[in-house]
Amino acid sequence: MDTFLIEWGLPALFCVSFLAATLLPIASEWLLAALVARQVDLTAAVAVATLGNTLGAITTWAIGVWGGAWVIRRWLRISDTDRLRAERWYARWGSWSLLLAWLPVVGDPLCLVGGLLKVPLLRFTLLVATGKAARYLTVAWAARQLIA
Repeated sequence: MDTFLIEWGLPALFCVSFLAATLLPIASEWLLAALVARQVDLTAAVAVATLGNTLGAITTWAIGVWGGAWVIRRWLRISDTDRLRAERWYARWGSWSLLLAWLPVVGDPLCLVGGLLKVPLLRFTLLVATGKAARYLTVAWAARQLIA
């Protein structure tokens, strides 16, 4: 199992992290922690998880920019309640609220609202990636501390 995890762990982490930011209600932190516990390079694992999760968030942003209401409800399954909650966060904090795109429940709707409100892609990506990197770095550091 360790050999499999070491060999396929980073590609799997990328895929799980990407999907966690788009369609599926899954978490990627458990896989990151497992990889770090198995001595996979912490920097590489955090970078892969951040990249995958950020690209997933960009997909959600793109749906906000070009997708219709049907896509938002059917494909992303973001309820009107969650979307309105994210819009209120965004109204209060502006694009800086995208630093919290990693949060459960409100994170994906924040990315969608960023797209709906046409936040420039570069600004969106920098803010979202910063928040996600900080979250993944914290998880990886905590996992490393628990096994040390």
